Amino acid sequence: MNSKYSTIEYEAGACFGSCPIFKITINPDRTAVLEAEHFNFSKGFSKGEFDKPREGTFKGTIKEEDYNKLVALLDGLDVKNLNEKYGERNVTDLPTSHLRINFADGTSKHVEDYGKKGTEKLAAAYKFFEDLRTNQQWTKVK
Repeated sequence: MNSKYSTIEYEAGACFGSCPIFKITINPDRTAVLEAEHFNFSKGFSKGEFDKPREGTFKGTIKEEDYNKLVALLDGLDVKNLNEKYGERNVTDLPTSHLRINFADGTSKHVEDYGKKGTEKLAAAYKFFEDLRTNQQWTKVK
């Protein structure tokens, strides 16, 4: 594997409702870890969900086709030139996402996006990460 990305990490935070709370970390060999907190696999919303234990830690291997799509999305973002922060803080109930990229050249980039709508291409990347929770094979490890 010869990837310009040494690790790709996406983290989705809480909102006032039932936004999925999770972190996914993907390595260049396509192995991945999904740390699912709440609202990742349930349908509908219940405030009681927060009283339940976290959903778990899962491992899997991202399908090659999907990994290639992800790399193309990231390449199209020109990650190194993105802003460090996006979002309008005067709205109080939106989720925050974090995109953390470690590059093979030793550099890294962290993009914090309150509201998950920094740019159209970023929003598409976030949706791709969120879809990975349900369109890949995950094995619960704890």
